[in-house]
Amino acid sequence: MSTDIRANTVLPARRHPITLHTADDLDLVGELALPEDRDPVATLICLHPLPTHGGMMDSHLYRKAAFRLPALAGLAVLRFNTRGTESAQGRSDGAFDEGIGEELDVRAAVDHAVAAGLPDRWLLGWSFGTELALRYGASLDVTGAVLISPPLRRAGDADLDSWAVSGKPLVALVPEHDDYLQPAEAEQRFRSRYPGCAVVAFPGAKHLFVGNAEAVLDAVVDAIRPGTAPLPRTWDGPSSTATVTLVGS
Repeated sequence: MSTDIRANTVLPARRHPITLHTADDLDLVGELALPEDRDPVATLICLHPLPTHGGMMDSHLYRKAAFRLPALAGLAVLRFNTRGTESAQGRSDGAFDEGIGEELDVRAAVDHAVAAGLPDRWLLGWSFGTELALRYGASLDVTGAVLISPPLRRAGDADLDSWAVSGKPLVALVPEHDDYLQPAEAEQRFRSRYPGCAVVAFPGAKHLFVGNAEAVLDAVVDAIRPGTAPLPRTWDGPSSTATVTLVGS
């Protein structure tokens, strides 16, 4: 019998706690979720929203990505807490550094994915996480980046220019009612520096995409594996229901 996939439905996967080690000797708490019975076809390295405003590896879109995408899309999902960030998975060493020291966190995550042999690595940034992807990702060993609700506040034209020079794919998912950057301005700012950047508008959505998770995950999967969306909304097979505990950062 088919089961509807709901917010806390957990589909089968191989899930392992991981520890990322940074160049400045911090240990970061993380998790790697892999397809249960096959090798992954691509990898998402998740960079979470602003930890001083509750962002963490368990923020709802990333939690749902880890719950669903290994089974539904064959993806590896690597998520972690940046320095000083806490979630139900634990607290990472260090303290929030305004997106500066976090460069080493991003590098540690990519290095871990490379060392683990994970294929077709994409950065998946959300809000503050998009700033980290834009500022530090173009030179890293990744295929490209998908940006959810990019504010373009800490990241600027020079960062977009770096991505343009790299030629790596860049996809921005922009909610209509975003608090910081709405679709028309996003189109102008991204494409004036990197004409190859794709800007996808989400009518009716807000910055946190509450109530829009399915559409966002469809867009993420379609960006890295074109033609594979929409994802199934039901599941034929074993599943469980997560008890979610959100911890303030």
